[in-house]
Amino acid sequence: MPKLVSRRKIIPQSAIRIPQSKQLAVSCAKLAHKKKAQDVVILNMAKTPLQIADYFLIASGTNKKQNLAIAEEISNKFTPLSVQGIEEGSWIVVDLGSVVVHIMHEQLRKFYDLEFIWQDAPRVRF
Repeated sequence: MPKLVSRRKIIPQSAIRIPQSKQLAVSCAKLAHKKKAQDVVILNMAKTPLQIADYFLIASGTNKKQNLAIAEEISNKFTPLSVQGIEEGSWIVVDLGSVVVHIMHEQLRKFYDLEFIWQDAPRVRF
């Protein structure tokens, strides 16, 4: 649905979402890094066939406790739509709408290799 910006110019909502989503992804990456997450990567998913999020953030933790701490840090700063995987703690997904955060144990991350699956998605530097 278009959003009216001025009386003469209409900007599609998708054009407005991207910069805000990028800022959210970068903020989450910094929070994950603050909790000692390893190999933090942001993928720009906006132009991929998968239309569930503008950005994926992928980060590794060394154990369940660290993964939970990373997820909690992000969830305390931004209100997630949902959080899954808390019970097991080996792969936690924090859904922030336009940004989906994957916090994975190192071995699971290597096994599922999301970066390879979405290798066409540009990486965002932060």
